[in-house]
Amino acid sequence: MHRTGELYGQYKTLEQQKETATLGMWVFLVTEILFFGGMFLTYAINRHEYPTAFGVGGNMLDLNLGFANTVVLIASSFTMAMSVWSAQTSNKKLVPIFLIFTLILGIVFLGVKVVEYKQKFDHHLIPGHGFDITYCSKQPAAVCGISEEDHAKEITEIKEGIEADGGLVALNAHAQLYFSLYFGMTGLHALHMIVGAGLLVWLILESRKGRFDANYNTPVENIGLYWHFVDIVWIFLFPLLYLINRHLA
Repeated sequence: MHRTGELYGQYKTLEQQKETATLGMWVFLVTEILFFGGMFLTYAINRHEYPTAFGVGGNMLDLNLGFANTVVLIASSFTMAMSVWSAQTSNKKLVPIFLIFTLILGIVFLGVKVVEYKQKFDHHLIPGHGFDITYCSKQPAAVCGISEEDHAKEITEIKEGIEADGGLVALNAHAQLYFSLYFGMTGLHALHMIVGAGLLVWLILESRKGRFDANYNTPVENIGLYWHFVDIVWIFLFPLLYLINRHLA
């Protein structure tokens, strides 16, 4: 296989090369949909089976951090789209700028997830031997960083959950299943974000060389598709994990 400029030897034109690469990316994204779809199906089945425990678990997530991350990802989709537009219109100076903004927003998202995961560790909500769904309800509100009002609601929810699930052991087990899915789904999503960040770094380095323009921008477009897909997955994760049965009053 040889390469002439941006055209690889097995292709006759850049257009043919771009169509092939785009088709390959869409096929890859379809496999990703199947991958995430299995986890979403598992979540839906267990949510239906244990609605009370899943509701209690969901109310223990930090809605403010989840919402902030949603805003961050929507903003990153915009900057990614602008980088694609800049490449398509040969605005070579703008391409790396928008890619850098996208990378920064992606890093912010991952940083917020680290804060969330640390909270769950401190609140004994990591699935395993030390898991205790009642930990925060047994502590003063300040220990878990929640308001007195939310603390009172949590105590009430725990009591109702124990009654509905047939005991503390059952509630603890079902809530642990919720947090297993929470960490599995958000962790897999975060892994895709890390991969995307690595791809963005490569794009930034290449775009600073002035490589992408109206004639050749396939890598920017395809990595943009990947980034938008990862953002869309979060748009589904946020309401499923954070909003269902949420006490907003």
